[in-house]
Amino acid sequence: MGRWRLPGPVLGLLLLLCPPASAACPAACRCSPGEADCSERGLLEVPWGLSANTSTLWLAYNFISVLGPRSFPPLPRLRLLSLAHNRLELIHPQALLGLGALQELDLSHNHLSVLTPDTFRPLTGLATLNLASNRLGQLEPGVPGALPRLQELLLQDNPWVCSCSILPLWRWLSRNRHKVQEKTLLLCRVPEQLNKYPIMAFGDESFRQCQDTSLSPQHYIAFFTIGPFSFLASIFFCTLLGSLVVFYHSLRRESHCWRRP
Repeated sequence: MGRWRLPGPVLGLLLLLCPPASAACPAACRCSPGEADCSERGLLEVPWGLSANTSTLWLAYNFISVLGPRSFPPLPRLRLLSLAHNRLELIHPQALLGLGALQELDLSHNHLSVLTPDTFRPLTGLATLNLASNRLGQLEPGVPGALPRLQELLLQDNPWVCSCSILPLWRWLSRNRHKVQEKTLLLCRVPEQLNKYPIMAFGDESFRQCQDTSLSPQHYIAFFTIGPFSFLASIFFCTLLGSLVVFYHSLRRESHCWRRP
């Protein structure tokens, strides 16, 4: 029984319509199974066209300054993402959507000065976060608090402002020392008298003044209520006192006139 064969032109057309399975790779990247290396390519944004099977993505040493909403294509298997040595200044709260399987994120050596917890909430499986060598003067404790599986946090080489505003972060660091790598390298930059002073060397007594001077919302309400009332009361008192003085002088003048012969 003879074998049934497709005509050559039909077979070629089918091959074009159904190419053999291969990982997609942007022109600016070098790809291997499960990995895309897009480092040192002068990129200004995250390239699209990456394979959905990508588990490791290298984007270091580029010129990416902003991660806008949904900056990444769907990468449900991505485990490691490196954006080190870029020019990142802003990360939108929805920039990392679709990266829920991410376990390691490297944002070191950038220009980040502000981070919000919402940015990291999609990363429910993240275990390692590297924020070293940025421009962070303070960090909301809600940022690492938004990562339920966080095991390793790197924060060294940032210009930390050691004022009362750092108290919440200091409390988080004190409770999670096992998660903070290179603790001795977390150094104050401001104020000048505390320059290069280790943050972890502070104790509860260092923040006593901050705790004593902290005001509740009730205090502010009382101030806003008493302040205008005190001002109006002082005006009324001064007016009343002035009127009494004038009235007193008027009586003395009249009595002096009646005493004249």
